Amino acid sequence: MKRILFSVVIVGCALSFSGCKQTDQASKDNGHSLTDQHAHASSGPHKGLLIELGEEEFHAELVHDGVSVTIYVLDSAAKTAVPIAASEVTINLLHDGSPEQFQLLASPQDGDAEGKSSRFTLADAELAYHIDDETAKPKLMLTINDVAYRGEILHEHDHDEHSHAEHADHLH
Repeated sequence: MKRILFSVVIVGCALSFSGCKQTDQASKDNGHSLTDQHAHASSGPHKGLLIELGEEEFHAELVHDGVSVTIYVLDSAAKTAVPIAASEVTINLLHDGSPEQFQLLASPQDGDAEGKSSRFTLADAELAYHIDDETAKPKLMLTINDVAYRGEILHEHDHDEHSHAEHADHLH
């Protein structure tokens, strides 16, 4: 009887600890997991900012040059393009405290299936400027396989180079 009780306690503790880890990972601080400290690539295949979508189900990569902004939709490893059935993706941000919305239009890459795109672009100097403004709180909104995702676009500015980290939120 003691052995069964001991086994139940051990299993209960193990489940409790794994549940705590999931809860911690689901806890968000500015859009990223507080305990999600495992190694991530710091930039995508195009040397841009990685944005985590969901629980790393997908990533987006943000590249901008001061004039235009490009979003690449990537797989969970942030390496391979993922064409999606969307004609646009949206970036929401605050400008002088007022919300603004920008639609980046599909610009299919070679190899993207007909009617799908893994790249979205917008030539808009205002968006390119405000995307780096920490007070703008920019967020990427897109749908992948009928699931809506919201990725927070956060930058790490404590490096010598202008590098970025991935952060996001899942919208179910």
